[in-house]
Amino acid sequence: MKDINKILNVLEETYPDAQCELNYTTPFELLIATILSAQCTDVRVNKVTAELFKKYNTPEAFLKLSTQEISEKIKSCGLYKSKAQKIKVTSEMLCEFYNGEVPDILEELIKLPGVGRKTANVVLSNAFNQDAMAVDTHVFRVSNRIGIVHTKTPEKTEFALMEVIPKKRWSNSHHLLIFHGRRICKARNPECKVCPIKNDCNYYVAQI
Repeated sequence: MKDINKILNVLEETYPDAQCELNYTTPFELLIATILSAQCTDVRVNKVTAELFKKYNTPEAFLKLSTQEISEKIKSCGLYKSKAQKIKVTSEMLCEFYNGEVPDILEELIKLPGVGRKTANVVLSNAFNQDAMAVDTHVFRVSNRIGIVHTKTPEKTEFALMEVIPKKRWSNSHHLLIFHGRRICKARNPECKVCPIKNDCNYYVAQI
């Protein structure tokens, strides 16, 4: 059995600045930025939203745009036609059913188009300061590679991590695993030699 708290403590020392790297000032801005981040880097999303949010940072503002106009403004994020459609319909639903406010309940968030459990948990943990375990590709890869969990899908990983990580550490663990995945435990050619938790990692131990 892995000493989860020991691993997280080392990662906290390694990444004291671990936090959400998407820029936002409201729950709605974070929701839109997270939708845009699908198969796109946070750096690129931040460049797009820096301009986008100057004029369009509420559901009401997006309702004034056509899907085509939204597409043009987010084009460099990739998958822009699909994302534009999701942003348009999400804005419509927020205005119609939630008085223009982003709900702070997971079951309500995942009713919105383009909002799966990961996106919902990102919003809950960062915008609403709730304990939540958002699992993206980095969290999925790193937690399984280390051997904290042994799961086949991101959703199963979410529930498995919630079982083994103390609730008060869920949100920060998400950021720590993402930072580790982006900086050292990369998808291809992980930099195991400089990894501070390599001796607690199944992937590394299996190679020595």
